[in-house]
Amino acid sequence: MLRPLLLALGLVTLGLLVWHIGPDRIYSAAAQLGPMALCVMLIPSFIMYAIEAYGWKITLGPSGRAVSFWRIFAIRTAGEVVNMTTPTAYVGGEPLKAYLLKKHHVPMVEGLASVVIAKTTMTIAEVLFILLGIALGVFLLGGGDSSGQTVAAALLSVGLLAFGTAAFVFVQRRGLFTWMLEMIRKLGFRVGFLEPREEKLRELDRTILDFYTHQRPAFYASTGLYFLGWLAEALEVYVIIDYLGGPALAFSAISIGALSVFIKGGTFFIPGSLGAQDGGNLLLLKAFGYSDVTGITFALLRRFRELVWIGIGLLCLAAMGKDRPAPLPK
Repeated sequence: MLRPLLLALGLVTLGLLVWHIGPDRIYSAAAQLGPMALCVMLIPSFIMYAIEAYGWKITLGPSGRAVSFWRIFAIRTAGEVVNMTTPTAYVGGEPLKAYLLKKHHVPMVEGLASVVIAKTTMTIAEVLFILLGIALGVFLLGGGDSSGQTVAAALLSVGLLAFGTAAFVFVQRRGLFTWMLEMIRKLGFRVGFLEPREEKLRELDRTILDFYTHQRPAFYASTGLYFLGWLAEALEVYVIIDYLGGPALAFSAISIGALSVFIKGGTFFIPGSLGAQDGGNLLLLKAFGYSDVTGITFALLRRFRELVWIGIGLLCLAAMGKDRPAPLPK
């Protein structure tokens, strides 16, 4: 009941923002772009998806490395559309990725281990990206008065996120899934689906631990690639602002992109972060000296990008569903 209410509230908030700024002014700003500009604006997100797909690929075990990059790209895109469109806090598509890999003879344990590791490296890179964005924001806007309090609150929030990520890595190294099963048992519950699969859960924990212990270069490479993926998000900010009349500045684009990611992550409980993400983007651009028309048009163009990738993800999901299992390698 709460999620539909939040969705409705988000729609109302977005509608009020558009109405307050003026639909005619927004339309005039967007109408200057044209189809070619819209296509160019999608290039950074394609780069981001491609880099992140490779960041996931290198966390796969020996079986997964035989799967082609474009197949990995399609599977990840299909999983991400589930993350974006279902109320699962951006994790519902992760088991789906492992399931789709299974059709290409990647054992379920290996596939699940890779999505857990990749989600971890992505989150570490996200924290670093947000910290970079906050530092640049302080440098560009100053940190005095109320802005200093805002920065302090943001740093505290990112600190908590970093602590949570470090704790997640620590628990993974101690056996995440068997720990969860033991906690469930201590609480007096019995999950019929998990009990017969205890040995598989232990194998999954061993696979994750083996990666952290023996494949540290791959761990660092995956984190680095995901960080580049987040920087591609900043490139998208730069391109959109440039097309809207600018001026587009590299450091400002990185800060806006990082803080936008922070706002979206902090409002995950709202379906699609609707209203909150858009209002946050508007306020961010105004803080960096852009007009309210540029701010709301920027927010709507990013929504356009999300809709395009939802469409691509649904096509990938439909294609994956029709796929027959790949033949066993000779």
